[in-house]
Amino acid sequence: MDTTSLIGVLRAQGELLGDAAERAGLTADVPTCPGWTVRDLLLHVGGVHRWAATVVGEARTEPIDIEQPYDIVDELPDDDGLLAWFRAGHAGLVDTLEQAPADVACWAFLPAPSPLAFWARRQVHETTVHRADADAAAGMRTSVPADTAADGIDELLTCFVSGRNRRLRAKSPRTLDVHATDVDAHWLVRIGPDRPRVERVTGEVTADDSVVGPAEDLYLALWNRKPWDDLTTTGATPAELAQLWASGVYVRWS
Repeated sequence: MDTTSLIGVLRAQGELLGDAAERAGLTADVPTCPGWTVRDLLLHVGGVHRWAATVVGEARTEPIDIEQPYDIVDELPDDDGLLAWFRAGHAGLVDTLEQAPADVACWAFLPAPSPLAFWARRQVHETTVHRADADAAAGMRTSVPADTAADGIDELLTCFVSGRNRRLRAKSPRTLDVHATDVDAHWLVRIGPDRPRVERVTGEVTADDSVVGPAEDLYLALWNRKPWDDLTTTGATPAELAQLWASGVYVRWS
């Protein structure tokens, strides 16, 4: 997805997150983030949006030293103003990304064609995954467009899991084919005693295990926001693969 398209998705997903949070109420539990309420969710995402907007808008070349994302602001809103605060931060991030020069030089922490492309992509999936959390709190189903979901699978596997993950391990080497059927995309995950490696592959894939389904279902399952029951697996069972993944890829706070 190009940067302009990603910013459009970010706008839509943030609005949906705010709507779901309003429907759920601030004190509602977030079942996909045990121990969190919707209040915690809005503080987290609202802080992340302001943090990202600061890095891009001020062309910061070094990370900002804060403990929590919402520490970027001097004063937090009370409950009556929290939803409006979240929405203002989201709108501000969208505006910042839209107005930033394509060649803005700022800090980024994952590989991407440019820093702006990185921040647009990262904030799309930060927001979409947490929108799923807000939906869960409100008892709503999350729907994610196939192209957005496929991009999020790619970011998770090729950027977060590949080379950076220290927990996804297997005593004996094994391979996992992740196949999004509606976009016909495959990722081959190599799991063993060392850090996992992931590559995008085309055509027929031979692997020890596979997990197959629409991009939306894979996206939510791989980000640990949905059970694997609706996915088709070969080799290991859905429950076995889900346990391996949940224990090795801890992305609750992404």
